[in-house]
Amino acid sequence: MLEGWKEIMLENPAFYLGWGGLVIGIVFGFIVERTNFCTMGSISDINAFGDFRRFRSWLMAGAVAMLGVAWLERAGLADMSLSMYTGANFIWGSNIVGGLVFGIGMVLGGGCVSKNLVRVGGGDLRSLVVLIVIGISAFMTIGGLLGPFRVAVFSPLMTDLSAYGIADQRLGSILAGLTGMEADTAGLVALVVVAGGILIWALKDRGFRTSPAHLVAAIGIGLCVVAGWLLTALAYDEFADNPTLISLTFARPAGESIDYLMRFTAFGAASFGVATVGGTILGAFLSALSQKKFALAGFNGTADTARNLIGAVLMGFGGVLALGCTVGQGLTGWSTLALGSGLTLASIILGGFLGMKLMERFA
Repeated sequence: MLEGWKEIMLENPAFYLGWGGLVIGIVFGFIVERTNFCTMGSISDINAFGDFRRFRSWLMAGAVAMLGVAWLERAGLADMSLSMYTGANFIWGSNIVGGLVFGIGMVLGGGCVSKNLVRVGGGDLRSLVVLIVIGISAFMTIGGLLGPFRVAVFSPLMTDLSAYGIADQRLGSILAGLTGMEADTAGLVALVVVAGGILIWALKDRGFRTSPAHLVAAIGIGLCVVAGWLLTALAYDEFADNPTLISLTFARPAGESIDYLMRFTAFGAASFGVATVGGTILGAFLSALSQKKFALAGFNGTADTARNLIGAVLMGFGGVLALGCTVGQGLTGWSTLALGSGLTLASIILGGFLGMKLMERFA
């Protein structure tokens, strides 16, 4: 059946990527708004109350996505070697610094990119300004004013794993290269250890197990990531200008969305990334409206404005440098079990705790 869908989608992949991305974004935004799923909030909960439930939800969402990706690959529906996360070039410098910078930025900016998208859907005008600055900062880092700095400083800070006989940076491939184990077996071992370990750790906590909101968030958001991979895999066209597989990510698409709004007639159909950005805002709006929670909000003075703008710049720069945000690397990239994504995830978490300490010191 899925092969039949692929044939249909390849007749007009841009159409299906745009509308499919919109639907996935709506579901994602609705779930995040309704369950209060938030990476920065999860770190804040740990720091202030010792409450790990939202953090467990975030990590479990990644484990659900890992299992979904494994199913897609074993069913022959997706080839993760076509994604940007799994290449043999391990950009460890960018992963570490980008993750740290993004983690600090999301604290100063009141939440990561996806959380700010959801807040816009709820009427928060501060988040709208933050998103615009994130988008501008991201594009400045890709090929603008900050581009030459990024290339000059971080391009040398990488390791070509193929020089060591390792096919790519997925944990299974690294294990196979180091031990001589069969690639499929090594991949399965890595999946069981990482995804299984996360699920056991998350579900062993009774407070988490008995919290429907946290469980729904973990499973629902994990499945949104899987749906994104499936959609882009079915619409994959090797003859396209830039063929790749991708799922939910928001740092670079924030800039792409601004560009799309300004040059709509030059683009035509919205890309998957742009569509998911719009869908996330719409989904959050529908959730807020259904609960009568939609309300306009603004900055609370000069200090609040400055803090949020600094955080936005850091998120735009860090998100592009690390090849993704809390969702783009922490869920989507990590679902492929790529070493760089895992390193970025750890760096974002560390950056978040550093950002909390920074806020406490200057509060």
